Amino acid sequence: MWALDTHHRRAVRAGAAVAALLIAACSADPSAPPPPSLAYAGLPVSGSLADAKRAGFDNCLEIDGYHVRCRRSGVMLLGEGPYEAALDLTGAGGASGFRQITLWDDRDQSAVLKVGEALKKQGWAFSYTGEGGRGDQMILTHKSAPVHFSIDLSYWGKRRVRLLPE
Repeated sequence: MWALDTHHRRAVRAGAAVAALLIAACSADPSAPPPPSLAYAGLPVSGSLADAKRAGFDNCLEIDGYHVRCRRSGVMLLGEGPYEAALDLTGAGGASGFRQITLWDDRDQSAVLKVGEALKKQGWAFSYTGEGGRGDQMILTHKSAPVHFSIDLSYWGKRRVRLLPE
């Protein structure tokens, strides 16, 4: 077994992030209209650029001609946080909207796991991706909720919580 030094781990993470953006770029229709507006626990989960800005996600950076990332700091979720949060929009100038919200903590990789514990206490069902019931993500669902949660468990990248429409 070999170990990566910090420089190589960062390079691997950066490569994985670029690959994820390329996959998303290939699968998203840049001319599609934005999805319907959906909010959960006071946070936007899907919608338009206008929805993002109304929710305080006004620190936006155009990554390329078809991807815009809008960020907000100090976001609370289910009494946990504060977290950093981002909405990734597609289409020219973000015109095709966003379809999930991503939250993370820059200083504490374990902080996002508190969201999973809060949801479990509220009766949310959970399962793990990967082999043997353990894996890379914890998926949390509730039959009456219009969203599901995906929480990264792996140490290989920055742990995130994502809220996605059902």
